[in-house]
Amino acid sequence: MTPEEISNTLKDLFGESVEMPAATSWQVETPNFRLLVLLSEDGSWLRILLPIADAQEAQPFLDKLLEANFDTTLETRYALHQNVLWGVFQHSPATLAASDFSAAVARLLALQERGLSDFFDGLIESRIRQIIKAAKMQGQSVETTLQTLDRFYAEGLMGEMELGRESRENTLAAWRYQLERLWPEVEP
Repeated sequence: MTPEEISNTLKDLFGESVEMPAATSWQVETPNFRLLVLLSEDGSWLRILLPIADAQEAQPFLDKLLEANFDTTLETRYALHQNVLWGVFQHSPATLAASDFSAAVARLLALQERGLSDFFDGLIESRIRQIIKAAKMQGQSVETTLQTLDRFYAEGLMGEMELGRESRENTLAAWRYQLERLWPEVEP
């Protein structure tokens, strides 16, 4: 892709939101994201960058982010730089087709839209599985485990006591759903 093709493709995707601060860089800024496209000085390398989260927010999920780089992100990658978690695509522009460029932009936007929520959900599920495993090792049933959790919430060991009865009931309903969903899958 030539710089002109990059400009045209970005304009096709984002219209007037495309800025060109230099001959080899492009920026698309919207209320939802800020996309950067950089071409190396010699034109041999193209990089598309999209900030996803603060590096400190991403810290608990670094192992999962690296696994995602290996398993699910396809040609895009997660990367850390300047205390930011970025979505990154790198390619030689000489062999890059406009359709592949557009697909990479779409994948980066999907990574940014999901943010860290998939990783957070995975962490929560792994913790629930640990609770289920411990409960099963103690010979508890789903109901006994829920009673224990209810007691922990009532005593303020888990959650905020000030949230009130309705909030506690909603939280326990979520616990019930997760326990019933995962209970059969967990071996003691």
